[in-house]
Amino acid sequence: MESPNHTNMNSSVFFLLGIPGLEQFHAWLSLPVCCLGTATVVGNLTILVVVATEPALHKPVYLFLCMLSTIDLAASFSTVPKLLAILCCGAGHISASGCLAQMFFIHAFCMMESTVLLAMAFDRYVAICHPLRYATILTDTIIARIGVVAMVRGSLLMLPCPFLIGRLSFCQSHVIPHTYCEHMAVVKLACGDTRPNRVYGLTVALLVIGVDLFCIGLSYALIAQAVLRLSSHDAQSKALGTCGSHVCVILISYTPALFSFFTHRFGHHVPLHIHILLANVYLLFPPALNPVVYGVKTKEIRERVMGCFKGDKKLG
Repeated sequence: MESPNHTNMNSSVFFLLGIPGLEQFHAWLSLPVCCLGTATVVGNLTILVVVATEPALHKPVYLFLCMLSTIDLAASFSTVPKLLAILCCGAGHISASGCLAQMFFIHAFCMMESTVLLAMAFDRYVAICHPLRYATILTDTIIARIGVVAMVRGSLLMLPCPFLIGRLSFCQSHVIPHTYCEHMAVVKLACGDTRPNRVYGLTVALLVIGVDLFCIGLSYALIAQAVLRLSSHDAQSKALGTCGSHVCVILISYTPALFSFFTHRFGHHVPLHIHILLANVYLLFPPALNPVVYGVKTKEIRERVMGCFKGDKKLG
C-alpha cells in the first residue's frame, strides 16, 4: 500500500526550476532566449513563404526544408513560451497533463526533425549519385509519404512515454530541476522501479540518433565516393557545394544533441547547470540557425529574399 506521501502522475503538479545554480541570471538569460525565439519564428516563416510563393523552388530539397521549418516552429512554440515565463517571472508551475503534453511534443518533434534530416541526406545522395533518376525517385507522392512517415515515426516512438510515466509514483520533491519536462528529469523524481523508463529512453535515443546518424553518414560516404570519381575539379566543387547547407544543419542539430545525451548518461561529474544549458542549446539553436544557414548558403533562397526587400518579383 502506498504511503500518504505517494502521489501518482495524474494528481501531481510540478514546478520547473529553470537552471539550478544560475537563478540570479534568469532575467538576463531571457534576453538571448527571446532573440532566438524571434529569430526562429521570423526565419522559418520566411523560408515557408519564400518557397510557397516561388514556383522555381518547388523542388524536393526545398520541400524537405519546409518540413524542417514547420517542425522547428512547432517545437519552438512547445518550448519557448514556458521557458520565458520561467526565466522572466519564475512561473514554473505546470500540471501533470501539461507536463506530459510538453514532454510528448518536444521529444516527438525532435524525432521528426531527425527523420527529415535523414530524408534530406537521401535527397542529396540521389541528386549526386543518380541524377538522371532524381525526378522519378523523389516524386511529390514520395515526398508526401516521407513527411507522413516522419510524423508517424515520431509520434509512435513517443506513444509509450505517457503510459510509462503515468505508472510512476512521486513521493519526494515535485520540483523538476530543468527548464522543460524532459523525460529523464521527471523519471528521476519518481519512487520505485524506473528501469522500464530508463531502458525505453535509451532505446529510443539509440533508434533515432544512432540509426539516423549511421544512415546519414552512409549517404555522405557514398556521395564522397561518387564525387571523387568526377574528373573535373569544378564538378567536384559544385557537387560538394550542394551538400554544404545540409552538412551545416546536421552539425548544428546533432552536435548539441550528442553532447546533451552523453553528459546526461555518463557525465555524472558535470555540473547540473551545464546539463540544462546543453539541453536548451539543443532545443533553441538549431531552429534559429537552420533558416540562416539555408538563406546564406543557398543561392535561390538568398536571391529570392533579397528580391523581396528590393521589390523584385523574379527569382535570380
